[in-house]
Amino acid sequence: MFKHILIPTDGSETSRNAVKAGIKFAKEAGAQVTGLYVCPAFHVLTYQVEMLEASKEKFSKESARRAIKYLAEIESEAKHAGVACDAVSVVSDRPYEEIVRAALQKRCDLIIMASHGRRGVKGILLGSETQKVLAHSTIPVLVYR
Repeated sequence: MFKHILIPTDGSETSRNAVKAGIKFAKEAGAQVTGLYVCPAFHVLTYQVEMLEASKEKFSKESARRAIKYLAEIESEAKHAGVACDAVSVVSDRPYEEIVRAALQKRCDLIIMASHGRRGVKGILLGSETQKVLAHSTIPVLVYR
């Protein structure tokens, strides 16, 4: 039924678990996967600790290093499972938009992503990328928790 699955990651343990489950699902479905990492854009004024002490160049290099690491994890997991995989990273302050855009551009028929389960004030302040993807995607989304 599903032939091409988008699996976004933020590198967290929750995302790693969703990656593993997503690749297992892809293997069983005979689907290929695309891994996606959305790097945040650099801002001089920010609440993110990693940007407070970094120059734009340093932050960009560190973001690229994280993207390579997180996407390599997806590619390795897929290779081990015998699942065809490609990996993409983009820079954006709106990960949900890039997730939806990548799924459409790559002609994916399913998005599998983690939910961190943020609730209350934390959920309101930080928002939920998963909720935003669910609200804006025309492609089915499987949420792994």
